[in-house]
Amino acid sequence: MKHVVSVGLGSSTRDSYIETELLGQPIIIERRGADGSVKAAIKFIEELDGKVDAFGLGGTDLFIQIANKRYFLRESLQIASHAKKTPLVCGAGLKDTLERKVVSELDKTVHWKNKKVLVVSAVDRFGMAETLAQLGADCTFGDMIFLLGLDMPFKKLKGLARVARIAAPPATKMPIKWLYPTGQNQESTKDHDWRSKYFEAAEVIAGDFHLIRRYAPKDLQGKVILTNTTT
Repeated sequence: MKHVVSVGLGSSTRDSYIETELLGQPIIIERRGADGSVKAAIKFIEELDGKVDAFGLGGTDLFIQIANKRYFLRESLQIASHAKKTPLVCGAGLKDTLERKVVSELDKTVHWKNKKVLVVSAVDRFGMAETLAQLGADCTFGDMIFLLGLDMPFKKLKGLARVARIAAPPATKMPIKWLYPTGQNQESTKDHDWRSKYFEAAEVIAGDFHLIRRYAPKDLQGKVILTNTTT
């Protein structure tokens, strides 16, 4: 039986364990949250390295992407480096392939053209962001707003890419918890935050659920939410 473990910086309250079958192969799928602690995530990997068949990196990615440029996160690489024997992957591949397809398929019913879409972070889900823009959505990219706390919305991915070339190298060296909700911060929200105006102006709110949940106002009546990790 194959055994896959997702080790992440998220809350341990969402830990899970299932035994199932995929493509005729019995498999154990397990999630272990390190409650925002890089040291705890590393300890999990060291304990399981060589004993399980694959690791998934949760609560972060190995890199963020804008256009064709990848910016690797220092703490993510630090965690991944402790997997000496067992292969480790993050969700970036799915974001750049499956999410593009999903957004395109949804265009048949949602019709993205001219929809006012708030993408909370394009560098986190570039496949989603780029596909929405290509399909004619009126996008607002909130990377500076929701990752760095700066009131700087972007309407074009090219503009965001220019700023990312300057901001990404130092940002990727920061602790992940400064950029993205980890541990208990995934359970808390900032209702009536100054960022609420961007949610109110949008018809569609797209991107990572933890970022959306942390900053969105409680009343989202009438909004379309395009997201994941809704547990």
